[in-house]
Amino acid sequence: MVLVPPEQSADLRAYYSKHAKTDRLDSRLLARLPLLHPDGLHRQDTLGPGGALKRAVKVRSGLVHRRTASMARLDALLEILGPAWVAAIGSDMCLTALRFCAKYAHPQRVKQLGRARLAEFFRRSSRGACNDERAGAVIAAANATLTLWSPDGIDFDALAADIAIEARLALAVNDEITQLDKRIAELYDRADPAGIVRSAPGVGRIGAPQIAGRLGDASRFANLAAVRAFAGLVPHQDASGVATRTGGPTKAGDACLREALFTAADHARKVDPTLAARYHRLIVESGKHHNCAVCTIATVLLTRIAACLRSGQPYQLRDTDGTPITEQQGRQIVADRYSIPPAVRAARRQLTAITRKPRRNERAKPGIAERSKAPPVPQPA
Repeated sequence: MVLVPPEQSADLRAYYSKHAKTDRLDSRLLARLPLLHPDGLHRQDTLGPGGALKRAVKVRSGLVHRRTASMARLDALLEILGPAWVAAIGSDMCLTALRFCAKYAHPQRVKQLGRARLAEFFRRSSRGACNDERAGAVIAAANATLTLWSPDGIDFDALAADIAIEARLALAVNDEITQLDKRIAELYDRADPAGIVRSAPGVGRIGAPQIAGRLGDASRFANLAAVRAFAGLVPHQDASGVATRTGGPTKAGDACLREALFTAADHARKVDPTLAARYHRLIVESGKHHNCAVCTIATVLLTRIAACLRSGQPYQLRDTDGTPITEQQGRQIVADRYSIPPAVRAARRQLTAITRKPRRNERAKPGIAERSKAPPVPQPA
């Protein structure tokens, strides 16, 4: 089995996109790549996309997005009941809150249960983490809802049924994620027995299998630049003659890998002084946005992880002068030297608000916007 470079396949696909997109077109495209670019083909002895770890982490990422969508819909439904419900249940939407929404998201039923039985439910469901204050806050939210809405103003039964559906879906997805995490941990231990990816800062128990699974064998790349191009975190460049334009990330690589790298980089900059120094320079001196700076850190972090995998050595935290340090020392160094002043953060947010591109609804002509807001003109009979 051979893997073709994604840049070459994307360019050739763009060339053939002038014609209709069909499966036969893709088959001819992939068949001609060895003739057009034979030096860019690399032998792949593993399963590649058929790897169990690569599939499992992709499935987990999709389940997390489903759970997040259910949580967002659940927040919107609770806002219909009243603004105090989210604060009473908990904005983090833990398992206890989801179990409550699946059964008792009805203001009249909450009042029928009473404070004592409701407190016992929270205490038993959270194993003692939630106290009687949570039950009192929920009862107060139920009273506020009954005061806000008239008896005929809203159908509490239908709304409670919709809330229960979203809560049960979130609980079911969460159970699947828990079971999948166990299988992913076993697959990662076999794929990376030395724990090289996990040794990188900010990666953790969740990010290490995702990076290792989606990256695959790091030795198959010709160099570290190819690793960065595979992730799609390198800036897009458009050069013609004497004109050169650089844009945002190409995003031509694995989206699941970029997701894990972005999250890991945001945590790693708080631990690794070398990454923190680069982030500090990009924010304070270059005036970059936070997301832009984190993408740069993610590219550097991926390069270091790939270098560690190719050499078989774990990631070693070092100070800016090359001195090996511990994680606790790294956090202290970052806090002392590379903290971003709040005034700089505020200035960057203000600058972003001024220089950002207008949204599509903001680009509408003023006359059209005013006519859309105006009440309809009655027509003569």
